[in-house]
Amino acid sequence: MLTLKLLILVTAANGTPVIIKKLLGQHLELALDGGLNFFDGRRLFGPSKTVRGVVSAILATTLCAMLMELEWYIGTVIGSASIAGDLLSSFIKRRLNMPPSSMALGLDQVPESLLPLVVVQPLLPLTVMDIAAVVVIFSIGQLVLSRILYKLNIRDRPY
Repeated sequence: MLTLKLLILVTAANGTPVIIKKLLGQHLELALDGGLNFFDGRRLFGPSKTVRGVVSAILATTLCAMLMELEWYIGTVIGSASIAGDLLSSFIKRRLNMPPSSMALGLDQVPESLLPLVVVQPLLPLTVMDIAAVVVIFSIGQLVLSRILYKLNIRDRPY
């Protein structure tokens, strides 16, 4: 049951910015990196990583944790670490000269699901198998759900 709750939290952290973008469009959209370039001349994270997305993901994950009768801070930690994993992925993709919102199988799924579980593991009775299960299910589920959200015109791309 705990692994299902964690899967829901990681999914909420990663899905909320997509839904908020669809609802608000460009309203309140502010690039997290402020348009800054790294020393290699490429954007730090890119235009699709916004302050609005970070804040909404952490708030949604915190709320979801409370609704599932977990401590609020579990949601906050998972939301924050999931976003940190997503930012790490974006940072790496920019260094690889990949365009914003492009797909990198594995790189788009593993950091944003593994990092929050590793960070929250000391706070919860999680085994390595629990963590592995959530990462694998999230990775597969994200690929499937992204296509569904694209067909529903919620995502801009099918991945």
